[in-house]
Amino acid sequence: MPAVTCPEPTPAERARSVLAAAGSLTVTTHGHRVELIGLHTVDAAARLLLQNPPDAHLAAELAVAPRGALTALVEFTDVAPVAVRERVRARVTLGGRLTALGPKALVFAPARAVLTDHDGTATLDLDELTLAAPDPLATHEAEMLARLDAAHAHTVAPLARLLPSRQRLGTRDVRPLRLDRYGLVLRVQTPDSHSDTRLPFGTPATHPGEAVRQIHALLAEATARPVAGTCRPPRGRTPEPPGA
Repeated sequence: MPAVTCPEPTPAERARSVLAAAGSLTVTTHGHRVELIGLHTVDAAARLLLQNPPDAHLAAELAVAPRGALTALVEFTDVAPVAVRERVRARVTLGGRLTALGPKALVFAPARAVLTDHDGTATLDLDELTLAAPDPLATHEAEMLARLDAAHAHTVAPLARLLPSRQRLGTRDVRPLRLDRYGLVLRVQTPDSHSDTRLPFGTPATHPGEAVRQIHALLAEATARPVAGTCRPPRGRTPEPPGA
């Protein structure tokens, strides 16, 4: 029988999730490199709206730029919210043009986009990036993973029983690495290496409450009968409510 493939977000959805959840970004122009913290939003067309940074370097460059547009590179770094080896989970790099949007704001229109993550480096189609929506858990993921990790003995440790027995051999630590509507990814760390395994949800979660119920379902499955396979077909049973 062919192996069951675990569903997961597309590269474009992954990139939009990184943009939606990021609290900071780095803008590089010909003259400056500046990190902006809490000074950006992303609109429905995947344009970045930036508030003028306090040092005003970008505004000054724009003032003398030909046709009022400045070529720039914008970089987002997605870092795991828990302590794991190699915490950078993904990088999104956008190339495009920066223009003024009123006296106190700038707009960045991407012309190219690149995602680098555990699968390698992929150039994203801009139409796909524009049409993609962030994962519904993207802005909640960091807090939810931190809570899972804080209750490690009661959550992550039991969930590790769902990992293949061969993967558990020599394991030093297991931590929650990623969470999206399709499931939870655990990072298995040995003294010399690490690997990641996705535990798929029975059905995709559309909001954090559903994700909590699905995690409870995984915990119930782990407690009842450890699963030998890495990926399983979606389960048809009704997930247990939180605290059950």
